[in-house]
Amino acid sequence: MAKQQSKSKAPAPPTPYEMMGARIQKIINSPAAQKDRSVVISREQHESSQDWERFLDEVGENDNVALEHRADGSVLLSWTVPAED
Repeated sequence: MAKQQSKSKAPAPPTPYEMMGARIQKIINSPAAQKDRSVVISREQHESSQDWERFLDEVGENDNVALEHRADGSVLLSWTVPAED
């Protein structure tokens, strides 16, 4: 009897945008960033400027997040934690 081949596909590799998001998420989730509720982030050379701008636009849409663009191209990302009802 022949074995049936699995028709499930291997998961697609993450996109450059997803990899950038994962990198920044690790920075944001660090204990120091969580304590300060702020972090300075920068685009890395291998990351596209379009992905960087998309990320900043999407993050900036959140009510509890503030972005401060700095002269060196980095961004100070700060947030507040809303009070629970």
